[in-house]
Amino acid sequence: QVRLVQSGGGLVQPGGSLRLSCAASGSVFSVYAMGWYRQAPGKQRELVADITGGGRTNYTDSVKGRFTISRDNAKNTVYLQMNSLKPEDTAVYFCHEHGAYYSDYGDLHDFASWGQGTQVTVSS
Repeated sequence: QVRLVQSGGGLVQPGGSLRLSCAASGSVFSVYAMGWYRQAPGKQRELVADITGGGRTNYTDSVKGRFTISRDNAKNTVYLQMNSLKPEDTAVYFCHEHGAYYSDYGDLHDFASWGQGTQVTVSS
């Protein structure tokens, strides 16, 4: 059973918008942060944006002013609103979660989870 399930990718023209969603299932003790990474062909995976358990957000310079990360704690869902999209935003986008959980034996462990990835293509 996967932890993170993504949706919302697709093909858009330059200047268009998309919203990505990432829904988490299961119970954990604490979520330190959730975020979005992307990986374009031939490039390393890079952090796009993240949001901490306290609500602090962080963005890579190339998306500042265009992308917004948000969360709905009641739905265990994190979003990435992408506006003014550019061709260089084309990549597979991955949701990521970092947190802690209690094992079946009652001890606390850190964990990291990845979504399956969704393709975002910005092209005319």
